[in-house]
Amino acid sequence: MLPLTLNTNEIKIAAGTEIEYVHLNYGTGREHFYHQINESSSLLRRLSIKHAESGVGLKRRRRSVVRFDDYVVADLDASLIVPASFYQVADLPVGAMSTNSGLVFSNVIAKGMSFLASLGASTTILYDCTGNGAQVLLNGEL
Repeated sequence: MLPLTLNTNEIKIAAGTEIEYVHLNYGTGREHFYHQINESSSLLRRLSIKHAESGVGLKRRRRSVVRFDDYVVADLDASLIVPASFYQVADLPVGAMSTNSGLVFSNVIAKGMSFLASLGASTTILYDCTGNGAQVLLNGEL
């Protein structure tokens, strides 16, 4: 269970600087919303976490989403506020597995995280978005 205040290096920006979030509210069902501490009222910084299950028995799946939304002033028109969003989705076959802690789920999540935040043989997390996967997202590359 996440704490109501995320202020011990759970979230960092590209410079590696810690950004603090505090619980905003509970959504409907299995949702939590956080806002960045000291965010501007016109430039919101939000974190949302949502879980939804579908199917029954062995076909039951859980779709979990961790999403960041930052509202920013457009570079080309200072009167325009636009959202920049990033989200990670795990779509897991929870009905067909005996435990959520098995390597199947952990490995698929780890692959996504390492692809976004590392280069080849590196073992360091690259917050500056120079990881292979982050570069693909930033530059629209394949």
